[in-house]
Amino acid sequence: MKKALILFCLIWLTLLNVTAQDIPKKPDPPKLVNDFANQLNASEEEQLEQKLIAYNDSTSSQIVIVIVPTTGDYPIADYALKLGREWGVGQKDKDNGIVLLWAPTDRKVYISTGYGLEGAIPDAIAKRIITQVITPQFKNGQFYQGLDQGVDMIFKYATGEYKADPNESNDDGSFPPLLIVIIIFIVIMIFVFRNRNNGGGRGGFGGFGGPVIWPYTTHSGGGSFSGNWGGGGSSGGFGGFGGGSFGGGGAGGDY
Repeated sequence: MKKALILFCLIWLTLLNVTAQDIPKKPDPPKLVNDFANQLNASEEEQLEQKLIAYNDSTSSQIVIVIVPTTGDYPIADYALKLGREWGVGQKDKDNGIVLLWAPTDRKVYISTGYGLEGAIPDAIAKRIITQVITPQFKNGQFYQGLDQGVDMIFKYATGEYKADPNESNDDGSFPPLLIVIIIFIVIMIFVFRNRNNGGGRGGFGGFGGPVIWPYTTHSGGGSFSGNWGGGGSSGGFGGFGGGSFGGGGAGGDY
């Protein structure tokens, strides 16, 4: 009986090791675009990398693209969730990470969202981005274009330029992060206008001795953070993942 138990434990540990090897190790040096299936050329990979670095630098949110030939015995949702957790995508105190996973042999794509972005990009929106933006390009063999446009759409929802339909959002009873931002903005504007009316607005907000600097500006093409989301706009390389956590939010599709 004792030998049987030891043999069972050894088999179990072996299976755990084999399973763990199915998930690629966290890249060293760290990268936001990780093509383990050689689907992108060097120029395409670099353009996506620089776009994601610039977005990370501007917002602290981390979006990682991972391309593996197949997820094997893993359902793609579980694979993406495990990647996000093991790599620690997003900031530890914000959980603002996203894994965009593509398995070309399986012909499947999945967007996995960290806890902090589940409100801005609920499952229905992740599904919409895949089915309406990414997979139509993939069906035409335009893989870089699908990823590039998919990332742009994620940016728009994550920064609030596009709003999720309340009927499509996940109602988990939590206070919507976007509502918090709106409330803070209104409070700030009340103080600004009250300070100006009292004649004390020349020195900046609330008399604190500095101008109000808004990181988000609006122009004819929509909202944009200061900085460049396009290729080559970053001043340096990616510094590394921040230890974000994932709870299983997201959606996928095939083509």
